[in-house]
Amino acid sequence: MIQPQTILKVIDNSGGKTARCLKILKKGAQPRYAKIGDIIVVSIQQLRKRNRLTSKVRRGDVLRAVIVQTRSIFIRQYGLAFSFQQNAIVLLEKQGKPIATRVLGITPKELKIPKFSKIVSLSVGTI
Repeated sequence: MIQPQTILKVIDNSGGKTARCLKILKKGAQPRYAKIGDIIVVSIQQLRKRNRLTSKVRRGDVLRAVIVQTRSIFIRQYGLAFSFQQNAIVLLEKQGKPIATRVLGITPKELKIPKFSKIVSLSVGTI
């Protein structure tokens, strides 16, 4: 579960390395936690060393992102439970499309909804 002020790893080739969660975007009252598939607002904290000149993002940029991996246990409806080794995100444009052209890790199949189908197709694999 991700809450505001959590440091997250960026697993796409947009140029960001780490980001800090600023706000969780969900309907209803202000939520406390976010899980896989939720959209959050992040601020870029660090950039990747190789991509600093050609990076699509800069340090301090405020962007939207979707959570693709969490360290907390995620339980599917049929009982399968799994977790990842890191908290990771993919950066999004304002229209909801990914900024990057590659996703460097695996994504869960819960993201195979029409809203995030592009992220699943750019990733290495699904679990």
